[in-house]
Amino acid sequence: MTSMAREVLGWLRSWLYGPRVHRDMGFALGPRHDEGGVFRRTALFAAALAFLMVPFMTDAQAASGGPIKLVALGDSLTAGYRLPADAALPSVLERLLKAKGADVTVANAGVSGDTATGGLDRVDWSVPDGTAGVILELGANDMLRGTDPKVTEGALSAIIERLKARGIPILLAGMQAAPNLGPDYKARFDAIYPALAERYGLTLYPFFLDGIIGDRAQHLDDMLHPNRQGVETIAARMLPTVMRFLDGLRQGATR
Repeated sequence: MTSMAREVLGWLRSWLYGPRVHRDMGFALGPRHDEGGVFRRTALFAAALAFLMVPFMTDAQAASGGPIKLVALGDSLTAGYRLPADAALPSVLERLLKAKGADVTVANAGVSGDTATGGLDRVDWSVPDGTAGVILELGANDMLRGTDPKVTEGALSAIIERLKARGIPILLAGMQAAPNLGPDYKARFDAIYPALAERYGLTLYPFFLDGIIGDRAQHLDDMLHPNRQGVETIAARMLPTVMRFLDGLRQGATR
């Protein structure tokens, strides 16, 4: 128990059991003479004590080996566009990780159509307290819209800084621009993710769509989104990087 907690508990005890001054009569009353007030103070004391014990119960639960809570923050590629919930990337990753013996949950915080700026707007409420790590997958929609790579990089940088300020490590899933956007745009966009990983010391998975690009059998009919088989391929290829990320979380590291 911290010294602050001991101090607060001492104050609560003195408040409950110490002499009290009757505001009308001006003399001290012990708990026995304070009519029903002692019961109210006892209830308040118990509530305050329970409140004080919450952090210690949480620490004990963490020490007992509870599941590591990950959040996948992304766009439709994370959300599982036109797929059932159990076929979306977070669910598939969780299944593969558990098959490897990892005690982990992966929450789906993917929103179809989201840009990096959109992710920044919602990062604070999409990533709840208690999250051990975030898989950050954003930028594909920026690229499809031809957004200036400086805007995308700035939004991703702001997301990373907010999460780091909360002590939440990040696995950054990279994206690459389509060749038809021109060599200059592609070079500038593709450089975003390695630069951010280097700047902030992040675990990097270089290309989220690795292993499925151009393969019709692993895409929906729009040839933009992975189908069930495509998600399985993405998750399997990401798995070693995610396992390394989890090892870092267990060791209290960020990469």
